[in-house]
Amino acid sequence: MKKIKVITLASTALIIINCLTSTHLAQEKPKEEKQFSSLWEGKLNAGSVSLRIVLKIFNNADGSFGAFLDSPDQGAADIPISSIIFTEDSLKFEIKRILGKYEGAIVKDSALIKGKWSQLGSSLPLDLKKIEKLTVVNRPQTPQKPYPYNEEEITFENKSANITLAGSFSYPKGEGKYPAVVMVTGSGAQDRDETIFSHKPFAVIADYFARNGIATLRFDDRGVGKSKGNFASATSEDFATDALAAVEYLKTRKEADQNKIGIAGHSEGGLIAPLVAVNSSDVDFIILLAGTGLPGKDILLMQTELISAAEGQKETITKKYVRFAEKVYDVINKEENNSLAADEIKKIYNEYLTTLTEEEKAALINSQEIFESNLKAITSLWFRFFLKYDPRPTLENVIIPVLALNGEKDLQVPSKINLSEIEKALKNGGNKNYKIIELPGLNHLFQNCKTGAVSKYGQIEETFSPVVLKIMKDWIWEVTGK
Repeated sequence: MKKIKVITLASTALIIINCLTSTHLAQEKPKEEKQFSSLWEGKLNAGSVSLRIVLKIFNNADGSFGAFLDSPDQGAADIPISSIIFTEDSLKFEIKRILGKYEGAIVKDSALIKGKWSQLGSSLPLDLKKIEKLTVVNRPQTPQKPYPYNEEEITFENKSANITLAGSFSYPKGEGKYPAVVMVTGSGAQDRDETIFSHKPFAVIADYFARNGIATLRFDDRGVGKSKGNFASATSEDFATDALAAVEYLKTRKEADQNKIGIAGHSEGGLIAPLVAVNSSDVDFIILLAGTGLPGKDILLMQTELISAAEGQKETITKKYVRFAEKVYDVINKEENNSLAADEIKKIYNEYLTTLTEEEKAALINSQEIFESNLKAITSLWFRFFLKYDPRPTLENVIIPVLALNGEKDLQVPSKINLSEIEKALKNGGNKNYKIIELPGLNHLFQNCKTGAVSKYGQIEETFSPVVLKIMKDWIWEVTGK
């Protein structure tokens, strides 16, 4: 879902790269502005995946070196280096939090370091070349001030959760009341712009809507940015109360037409929007951007197969893993006690290992720390809810206008089957005002793409398809009666 997360207990060397972008690392920033003494850039290649890695070295007051690591294509910046040794002929550094290290030799009379990145028993070649300045990631659609519309920093209360949420309210200039849309992010701790890989899709949508007579409210998830609350202990149902509080805030704004308030949810947000709609008469329409029509278990299993294939994983390995994952998900759905569930999952994992060849075992990340961390993740309240939740009964109770959009190359929420199930549910409930559109050539983020591979999101300059922006705008004006 940004971001449905692919949460695994075992994986291949591709996860070496993914470890760099776990939520707590990707959002990290230096505590103070650093003056870098040298910059080094290289490409980490794992199968079909090629990612830029940037090392930024600085001098400490005591004369020692410090450094940060970036993975620009994944949106990870300023990951702290635990220790670094930089001499005339070699470079060594370590990042203890992800159990990774680098060792390289400096090629004489050149600005090149030839070495390898090692992590959790696996290693990949990584040569670093000295550069003069950081490569700027081009995001041409990101809005730039001054805006030809109004944008306010606002806060609102979720009284049921006793928390204050912060966001941005954008609306056209001039007197009048406008259709207004609450924007709901996908899974994972997201800011109001749903920032991912330096893309800001919600900012792009809000900008386009405001330029075309539609107001928007986008907000930081609870516990993220300027919003209060605890993200880690919340489920999709809790996030639905946050979205409902945003709707209630719009009712207090004179710029928002009280009879034309909608919700646009991306990915998990597309699961949340119907939950709000069936519990509030104040929601007049909803837009599902890569919303789900199947239970989370089904989504995750399909997602694993599709993403693995796109990233060049062997089909035999993927099938073994999918069978293992299905057994794990069944345990989580049946066993409510986390300790008992963990014991059963460990047994299933050991059985899974016996099905692998020696070559396949060698490719696994067998760190006990990683295994325990993933066990905690898949037995969390959020994951338990998502795994079991079937969106179809809720969709059957949605009687307001619905626009469901999905990219044909979406590997995280496969388009055909999910759009089909969404349509069936709406039909079964008697909804006669809906539109279902599969968009050719678009991925989960609604970017034009070739393969839909997750590893390519950050390498694509486009943030959000202009075609989809127009479809949404035209539909909103259609159902609200411009």
